[in-house]
Amino acid sequence: MAKKRSKNEIDWTDEEEEIIWVSKSEIKRDAEHLKKLGAELIELTPQNLEKIPLDDDLKEAIRQAQSFKLEARRRQIQFIGKLLRNRDPEPIQEALDKVKNRHNQQQALLHKLELVRDQLVNMGDAALSNLLNEYPQLDRQHLRNLIRGAQKEKEANKPAKNYRDIFQYLKTEIVEA
Repeated sequence: MAKKRSKNEIDWTDEEEEIIWVSKSEIKRDAEHLKKLGAELIELTPQNLEKIPLDDDLKEAIRQAQSFKLEARRRQIQFIGKLLRNRDPEPIQEALDKVKNRHNQQQALLHKLELVRDQLVNMGDAALSNLLNEYPQLDRQHLRNLIRGAQKEKEANKPAKNYRDIFQYLKTEIVEA
């Protein structure tokens, strides 16, 4: 005779699916991660925000959060985190990483230009020849005048106007070209 089951007893043998148990702590960690992702999205400029694959509700929530201050912003970040729970955050995170990496590359290039400027002022024509070999589109005479002016300013302990102008010239000709 077969054993009878009571109403409260569950038959675990019928299900072939594996039940995945998620701890409450893991759920909280995931929610916190999504809130941080939302906070990073809020810090983006509108141009960079357009590069992120977001739906209209999320874009509107982020635009609102950018205009809020203090506690209202914190609550809006919570709301953005809640909206992100219903979406796949991986494409958003990947696009955000690309935007940030582009920023990091830009910063590295600007640091390199600062080093080049220092070499130009300290070494003069030797550094200028090396730079012109690498970037032939630069104006030799204009750079030479700026370098001489920066060297004179440095010797006379005057404000470094030409020193800054060298950097601006290199930035416009190399980075923005």
